[in-house]
Amino acid sequence: MKNERFDIHQHITDQIIAAIEKGAGEFRLPWRRSSGNIMRPVNIASKNAYRGVNILTLWATADDKGFTSGTWGTYKQWGEAGAQVRKGEKAAYVVFYKQVTVDDEESNEAETRLFARATPVFAAEQVEGFVAPVIETPTTIIPPIEQAETFVVRTGASVSHGGSRAFYRPSTDSIQLPPREAFVGSATSNPAESYYSTLLHELTHWTSAEARCNRQLGRRFGDAAYAMEELVAELGAAFLCADLGITDVPRPDHAQYLDCWLTVMKADKKAIFTAASKASEAVTFLASLQGA
Repeated sequence: MKNERFDIHQHITDQIIAAIEKGAGEFRLPWRRSSGNIMRPVNIASKNAYRGVNILTLWATADDKGFTSGTWGTYKQWGEAGAQVRKGEKAAYVVFYKQVTVDDEESNEAETRLFARATPVFAAEQVEGFVAPVIETPTTIIPPIEQAETFVVRTGASVSHGGSRAFYRPSTDSIQLPPREAFVGSATSNPAESYYSTLLHELTHWTSAEARCNRQLGRRFGDAAYAMEELVAELGAAFLCADLGITDVPRPDHAQYLDCWLTVMKADKKAIFTAASKASEAVTFLASLQGA
């Protein structure tokens, strides 16, 4: 019997669904269950942070396996770094897209298509012979909360306070938040961290405007577009919290979205890829507003 072709989209979607369902009792996504700060996973060879859905699959794997290094690489990359992947270790999979030119049978014209390529990677905890580099402590350390405040201010977004709800209002192109003193802490965060994680969620919504990222999900996702936009904002906030060193905490209204997210992902194996890609695009846009 011929082996079925490995479907990286289905594999990663199933992994994220399983991770969300595992933590659904706490109404937290998999990358938000651990205490302490999170960081975006980094490649051992390029030193660059992973993007899009690769952040999610590596976060979910690290959470499941208890990995904390945040450093990943292929078998070859670890070898080039002077390390050896231990025998029997199981890889996580990241996905990269390759442009391929094919002939369209109907139009008889060549067109460019993107094909997903699955690449197995291993965490630093799965190798021998790797010594993490000593990171020099900067002479001037900017507290995460101060850094987050500066980040938001530099975007130029209009933020007002009052009421009991947090939302982005497209008609006025503004973000509304409850008063700062209304935010409370949790076992893994203080009130300020709760405030900024919520603000970054709404700031990601702010990027959806036509003049910014022009995020239009309705044409593809129909009635599920609202849940998809919430997932994009959730992922964008998580990515930003990781970059800014803020402990990420769940919003009070997360529970109502979990079933919607799971329904969308189970119906469309590429939905989480789209959401993560749009979230990364939003984060990149916000970073571009920070100046030199």
